[in-house]
This record gives sequence, C-alpha cells and structure tokens, in this order.
Amino acid sequence: MLSNGIPNHAVGRFPNGGNPHVIREQRYRFTLPAAPEPAAMTTSINLAGRRGPPNVPFGVAVNGVLIDPGTAEFWNGDRRGGWNYEALGGAVPLGLDENFAHVQPNGGYHYHGLPTMLLEQLGLSSDNHSPQIGWAADGFPIYARYGYKDPDDPRSGIVELEPSFRLKKGNRPGGARGPGGQYDGTFTKDYEFVEGTGDLDDCNGRPCATPEFPEGIYAYFLTKKWPVIPRAFRGTPVNLRGPPRRPR
Repeated sequence: MLSNGIPNHAVGRFPNGGNPHVIREQRYRFTLPAAPEPAAMTTSINLAGRRGPPNVPFGVAVNGVLIDPGTAEFWNGDRRGGWNYEALGGAVPLGLDENFAHVQPNGGYHYHGLPTMLLEQLGLSSDNHSPQIGWAADGFPIYARYGYKDPDDPRSGIVELEPSFRLKKGNRPGGARGPGGQYDGTFTKDYEFVEGTGDLDDCNGRPCATPEFPEGIYAYFLTKKWPVIPRAFRGTPVNLRGPPRRPR
C-alpha cells in the first residue's frame, strides 16, 4: 500500500498553539501480512526499554493515514518510569484537530482517536455494522464502535461494542515512583483490563463475522471509551515505521 499520508477530508490548522509542525506529504509504503494469524502472545504498541519512539503505530486507515494512539510525553520526562501521558487525557496540549489528529515533527498527520470525518465519509451508523476503516499492523481489519450483537450472527442486531477496560481505583504512587493523584485517565497506566466487563478482549478486538469477512475473522474495534484505539496486537505486527517486531 502506497500513501502520501494526506487524508481526503478537511484537517485542522497546523501549526497551532499545541502543535508547532507543518503538515507535509509522506512517502509511505506499507506491507502488511496477507494471511494474519493470532500469535501465542499479544504484542504491545509500547516499546518500553527501547530506543527511538516509545510507541509504534497501531495501523493505517483506508485513506492512508496512520492510526497512532501513543504519545512521546512522560511524567517528569521519565520514560523508564512508564507514566506515559494519554493523547486524549487533556493534561498535555497536543493541538489535536476535529479528527483527534495532529502532526509529527516530520510533517506526518496521524489519528490519536476516532477519525471523525473519515467515519462520516464511510457512513458509520448505529443502525449498521461498522464499515472497515483500516488495517492493523498485524494484518487484521479495523472497525469502529458498532458490530453484531452475536459476533457470529449478522441477524442478531447491531450494538455499540464496549471495551473491557476501566480506570483503576485509588491513587497513583507518588514521590519518586509516580505522579500521585487519583487515577483519572491522564496516563495510560491509569487503566486496567478486566475480562468480561465488556464485549472486547485486551486487544480491543474479538473473533467475529463482518460484512467484509462473513465467514469470520479476528477484528479490532475503535471504541468511544478508552482505549479508543487498541494498544496491543493479537497477531504478529510489522512496525509501520521500521522493521518487523516479535511478540514479547
């Protein structure tokens, strides 16, 4: 897949007060697995303990724009501590536009949340199963919000799918160990996965039938609630900005 990274919908004004970068065409060449399979272990988008960007993109939208929920901002600038700020948490001004997107230093426009105008273009509706909005880096398809009530039965009706994450209770560690304060969604580590509390697994996906894959496939869903964009891969991803990664 070749892309210049420029969507065919309106974008915000860049630079702006929270984002000093100018949007520029890119030269993307994405090569994704053609026959993805679930891996023995999930793979996080987070590159903890490695050099370079602290997170990898989750996928690419059908318009060629990267879907990239992670940020490079950490509490006290301490990447090793792991208190990574959430792009949609509000604590760090990132200059996001109406599409919950902004621009990287190299000029690359990318989505940090639900790509509002793309979803409108694709006709997302609560009355129908979501259209496919992109591909994850492991080759599985990405949808948004709405799916079949029974994952395997298109006749079962349409529901808004709920993630299985929630805010942790209590307060974060303080002092040298953490930022302190109540868990409120400012940081990625404010959330925890609780199996069975929603419709989706710890990768914000599920095996299911979809309009594009009526016989069934593993599929990811963007959700209204956190994580919005999945933070881990069920299959074995390629790094959309670099060489392939292995599960860990």
